[in-house]
This record gives sequence, structure tokens and C-alpha cells, in this order.
Amino acid sequence: MRLERLALDQCDWPAMDSLPDRVVFQTRAWLSFLEATQGGEPIVAALRRDGATVGYFTGMIVRRMGLRILGSPFRGWTTMYMGFNLIEDVPRAAVADALVEFAFRRLRCAHLEVRDHVLVPGDLQALGFEPRSFGTYLVDLDRSEEEVWASFTSSCRGHIRRAAKAGVSIEEAHDVGFADEYYAQLEEVFGRQGLVPGFDLQRVRALIRHLHPTGHLLLLRARDREGACIATGIFPAMNRTMYFWGGASWRSQPGLSPNEAIMWHAVRYWKSRGIRQLDLGGRGDYKRKYGGSLVSVPSFSRSRFWPLDELRNAAERAFVVRQRLTGRIRQLRATSAKTSRSKVS
Repeated sequence: MRLERLALDQCDWPAMDSLPDRVVFQTRAWLSFLEATQGGEPIVAALRRDGATVGYFTGMIVRRMGLRILGSPFRGWTTMYMGFNLIEDVPRAAVADALVEFAFRRLRCAHLEVRDHVLVPGDLQALGFEPRSFGTYLVDLDRSEEEVWASFTSSCRGHIRRAAKAGVSIEEAHDVGFADEYYAQLEEVFGRQGLVPGFDLQRVRALIRHLHPTGHLLLLRARDREGACIATGIFPAMNRTMYFWGGASWRSQPGLSPNEAIMWHAVRYWKSRGIRQLDLGGRGDYKRKYGGSLVSVPSFSRSRFWPLDELRNAAERAFVVRQRLTGRIRQLRATSAKTSRSKVS
């Protein structure tokens, strides 16, 4: 069993994207998005056994601190899953062994991270991988619309009804200004917690530029009775699964419940197009109201040299500290500016 790198322009993208376990984060468009925002080198490889192709691997090489890292995906990419697509039933341990040889010997990477439903802890821990936990809520959409609606909590259904009565309307967005509206609302959401978003406005613009033309990205905007945009939502999807990539709203609109209304519209939109599952993109108490089940998705890392794991963990902790510190500084500046305006008036 071995992995052989494929040239991107020679890949049969329609055939690969039609595989039942294929996700939107493995498409050519998503790799272009990552290439534009992370400055990395997209990697697609065929998994060969006895000369036959039995699967594919998708990832990207980035440089951090001068080291080559193979992410599939890597933290900070706003990408949930990548990893393997298997055509045949093959031993998982052999797949992982082929990945180690491919990453460290052929690609000369110093660190490897992968989050994939295919690989399981028992197959990887024996090869020296460090397991990490990634929890997310999955909502079963392979039911009638009435059953999906009934699985929402009563308070969530009440919010959706309240939004309709208050005149909140949901529309599909196709304009370039959507990214600016979403990001401005997102900054306010993070600002309430004394934080800042983990990515910039250009990330959102790049996502829309690369994904929206493919038909795999739904952009939703909620408007109040006067026509003002009060909330936004971003939902990529492909094959059987839709994802909640991001959502935000203005705090100055109490009682309108636009976020729940956007989610329900997105569910109905993608469900009518054959989507059978909603992945809410991680944990969060507010996500329970949509009736999903909390599941754990395998996420693993391995380094060629033992200090790299600790450096990676230290960098992750530093990112969280920096995010909180930046948010706190912005809060203090906003308070100071408000005080100055009050004195002038």
C-alpha cells in the first residue's frame, strides 16, 4: 500500500467528488480557497494497492517556523475534515502507515495532522500518532421535514415562529457585499465576549469567491420588516452533508430570533437538494436546540521529532491568549472613545 502524488490538473475531479464519502473540503475549489488564504501547496494523492487505485488522500503543505507541515486539515484553516476517500475496504492501519511514509519521506514534512472519519484511534496510536478530540453535533436530515422540525427544541421552534410573526425574511445572497455584512456582525459577536475573530475579512471574501460559483455554498441574509440586514449565515454542502461554517447577527435587534430562522431555511434548502445530514461544526451549548447528537470525530497528529508536538501545543495556547488580549484591548479602546464623546457632548 502506498500513496502516489497526483498533479492537480490531471485529477479526475468529477469522479473523485462523486465518491460517497467525499466532502466539500476535499474539492478543487476548497483547495484553491486554502491555497489563496494559507499560502500552501495543495496535495492530492492516489492510494495504490497492487497497482490499483483503492482511494485518495487530500491535504496541503504549509510552512510554519520554517518547517514543512502536512495538514489534512490544520488548525486555523476553517476547514473541518479532509483525509481519505476509500473506494475499497482496505486495512486502516495500512492506510495510516502509507500516510506516514508519504508525509515524512516523500514530502519531507516535519509534522502531520489529519482529521478523518475513516481512521480510528487503534490504527494510529500504534504508529505514534497523538489523538485529539473533536466533538460536533450531527442532525439527521434523512427524515421528513416534519420529523426534523419536531426534533428541534420547543424554544427553538418558538424562536422561528416569532421571527416570522415579526416580519423577519430570509433571502439567498449573491452579492459581493455579503462578506462585509457577515464580518461586521461577527466582530460584534466576538466583541461581546472580549474576543476577536480567528480570521480576517479577506478569508470570507476568498471563501465566497472560490466556492459560491460551484453551487456548494449557500449564503443567507435575514432582514427585518424595514429591510435592514440583521443576521447572516454561511452553509457549504456536498453529497450527503451540509455544514454550518459561520453565522452572526446584530445585538441591537432583540426578540427577532433571526439566527434560528436562518438555520431552518438552510436546512430546508439543502434537504430539498438531497442533503441527509447537518454538521454543526463543533460543540456549543446553543447548538443543542437543533436536535443533533454529539459525536466525536478522530483527529490525530504526529511529528518526526518529539519537540514539535509541544511547540505546536504552545503555539495553539499562544493563539488563544493573543485573541483574548486583542479583544480586551479593543474593548478598552471602545470604552475610552465612548467616554471621550460623552465628555465632549
